[in-house]
Amino acid sequence: MLSVLLARMPIKQAPCHEEAMNKTPEPRPLSAPTTYRFPRNVERLFDWAQIETRLRASRIFWLATSNPNGSPHVTPVWGVWVERAVYFDGLPTARWARNIAADARASMNLESGTQAVIMEGPVDDLETDEDLGAAIVDAWIAKYGDKVVPDPVGNGLFRLCPRKVKAWSESLHDGTAWTFQ
Repeated sequence: MLSVLLARMPIKQAPCHEEAMNKTPEPRPLSAPTTYRFPRNVERLFDWAQIETRLRASRIFWLATSNPNGSPHVTPVWGVWVERAVYFDGLPTARWARNIAADARASMNLESGTQAVIMEGPVDDLETDEDLGAAIVDAWIAKYGDKVVPDPVGNGLFRLCPRKVKAWSESLHDGTAWTFQ
């Protein structure tokens, strides 16, 4: 019975577009009311490399999913940024994992600080190949140590492939958006 409960639930879609994941996205100013003082020209925008540095360094990712009744569900998860996606692990019986099984759309935000980074995109549950699995495990151990390490090749894990990313700092003068198509 326990093995049935812990079996990974299939996700309804395969979200990552490989061609989009291999291209550096073009920044554009965030669209918001003028009171937010977001930039209107590209000289003040974040460079994508700055955001990837934050994604690699972040220890906590806040995952937002939708409950069956449509209400939001937000939870912190551990994850690593590898090959333009966030890989994260957890029990498939967790509320957030069951939500993803029913609706793969999610939002993921970095832990708080002086800079906001918000990603939106679908999540899938997958098993990786050996090379990608090794890269994920290496990044995981470097960040969290070797106490709880996922097995992406044998047991699989979850992956959020961003379709949209938004970032800004406290000053708001650098509000930037990227779209992965």
